[in-house]
Amino acid sequence: MKANLKKETDEKLVKLFIETQKNIYFEHLYDRYSDKVYRKCLSFVKDEARAEDFAHDIFLKLVMNISSYKETAKFSTWLYSITYNYCIDQTRLAKRYSETLMDENFDVEDYDEGAEMAEMEATKLRKALSQMQPEEKSILMMKYQDDLSIKEISSTLDISESAVKMRLLRAKEKIRKVYLESTLIWGIIIAKALSLLFGND
Repeated sequence: MKANLKKETDEKLVKLFIETQKNIYFEHLYDRYSDKVYRKCLSFVKDEARAEDFAHDIFLKLVMNISSYKETAKFSTWLYSITYNYCIDQTRLAKRYSETLMDENFDVEDYDEGAEMAEMEATKLRKALSQMQPEEKSILMMKYQDDLSIKEISSTLDISESAVKMRLLRAKEKIRKVYLESTLIWGIIIAKALSLLFGND
C-alpha cells in the first residue's frame, strides 16, 4: 500500500487523511515536504536547531488545520504559505525581543574585518537578503525559489496580482540597492587597506 501511495497526488493524500484520519497518509506528505519546509525555515533563521523547531511547529500547525485546505490552490502552495507566514511571524517576534535586549544592555561585539573580507564575495548577496524585511524576502523566495506564478503568490498572500507585482518590483529594487551599496563599501575598505599598505612606497 505504501508503494502505491507514492503515486498519489498531494491533494488525494490530504483527502484520504481527512476522511480516514489514518497517519500513513499524513506521514507520506511529511516525507515529501519535511526537508523542503526545513530548508525554507533555515533560509530565514540561519540556525539549524531553530529551523528544525520551526519545521516541527509548522507540521503541527498543518495537521491541526489540514481540514481547512481547499483545492483552489496546490497543496504545496498552501503549505509554503503556512511556512512563510509562520517564519515571518517568528522573525518579527525575535526582532522585537532582540531590540528590547539591546535597549536594556547595549553591547557592540568586536568586528573581525579580516575574516569578513575573506568571505565577502561569497556572502554579499546573502547579506543583502538578510537585510530585507521578512515579507520582502518571502515574496522573492516564492517567485524565484519556489517558481510560483503571480496568480499563485496572489492567492497565497491574499492580495491582488497588481499588489504582488508592485511588491516584487520594490523588493528587487531594494535588494539591488543593498547589494550595490555592500559592493561599494567593500570597494572603499579594500582601497583604504591598499593605500595604507602601499601609500608610503
